[in-house]
Amino acid sequence: MSFKPRTLALAASLLALSACGSGGADSADQPQTDATSTAQNDYGYETYGDDNLADTMASNDERYMNASATDSADGTQSADIPDPEDRPIMQAQVVLDRIGFGPGVIDGKMGMSTENALNGFQEANDLDVTGELDDATKEALAEWERIPATRVVTIPASWSDAEYTDIPEETEAQAELERMGYKSLDERLAERFHTTVDVLKQLNPNGRPAGASGSASGTASGSPSATGTTTPTPTPSASSTRTASNDTSSTESYFTPGQQIRVPNIGNDRIAPGSIDDTSWQQTLASLGVGSDQPEVDRIVVSKAGKTLKAYQGEKLVALFTVSSGSREFPLPIGEWDIVGEAYNPPFDYDPKVLQGDESAEGEEFTLPPGPNGPVGVVWIDLSKEHYGIHGTPDPETIGRAQSHGCVRLTNWDAARLAGMVSQSTEVIFEA
Repeated sequence: MSFKPRTLALAASLLALSACGSGGADSADQPQTDATSTAQNDYGYETYGDDNLADTMASNDERYMNASATDSADGTQSADIPDPEDRPIMQAQVVLDRIGFGPGVIDGKMGMSTENALNGFQEANDLDVTGELDDATKEALAEWERIPATRVVTIPASWSDAEYTDIPEETEAQAELERMGYKSLDERLAERFHTTVDVLKQLNPNGRPAGASGSASGTASGSPSATGTTTPTPTPSASSTRTASNDTSSTESYFTPGQQIRVPNIGNDRIAPGSIDDTSWQQTLASLGVGSDQPEVDRIVVSKAGKTLKAYQGEKLVALFTVSSGSREFPLPIGEWDIVGEAYNPPFDYDPKVLQGDESAEGEEFTLPPGPNGPVGVVWIDLSKEHYGIHGTPDPETIGRAQSHGCVRLTNWDAARLAGMVSQSTEVIFEA
């Protein structure tokens, strides 16, 4: 199934959006680059190739699965520096992420989201549901055993042209921003590879890919650069950053454009030419490492107790994501609902009456700009239950742990992926 814009009454969606305030976890934005793929097609970023409109850091599984396969024409990822560590949990995470069973933040550790992903994979493959990487599950995952846990990429030089701005805490100040964008290149990079800045730093000791000459871990092996250039040692930098109208500044970045780094080897990020009608949404998908080819699902089931969203084709489970859903004050509305539509990179109406569930509540109303660090992240899937929807978050590490204002919250990358699976004909079930 390809992403296609859905018809959505904007006024109605903005009203609904006001129900899911930032609460304690939520913000996201799409990257803004000025690079062009070709003179004829300006996608707003450099693409991987003519047949793949993902960015230049996209995966290429054929190079692992087929020893004779070559990489992209520019050769930027043709010769990875071997990883000195096996990272079995991270390898399972990047495979599960590829095939629709989202492990949440990829960090090489067992945790609730990874256990949920394993449960989903086991259920879909008629295995004992243990939530563990047991022998039977390893055997079922052996089809992808040649997919490594990490790969080495080069951060696009065009990322130096992007705007990074700290997000103020005050709602009034947030409303003055043009976008609720990424606070730093580091944050943007972590979201691109479904991980955290801390994990990226661990994979790149002393600012170099683990296993490279001069890095702190392992022995030097492989070539220092697929392009014949050395990897620059990062220094905290906020270069090429412009401040917003309220004079906020960006968070300094550890990584730099043009730097070669090791990242979690996420995949399923190919964007087929002509598959996305909305250029801004295509930029968002590329920035999140989310591909255009997603399964079309008939039904999604959100479990409050299990903290999961399951997606089905008929009776077959084809995807599972960990979610946050509801709170004591704003419980998940149990029942069956319809999808009214989708809003990509939506603004957010901050309305104290709706957020507090009290018509007598006082406070000024604001419209917050769109972006990955906005209260509902990069996408809002509007439901027939007034003020309720399924959406992203600016704080992916809180998913499954922090409560929501009654809505269903996912990581931005999982929410974007889900948006490509559902339509107005998809049945939505919320259960305790």
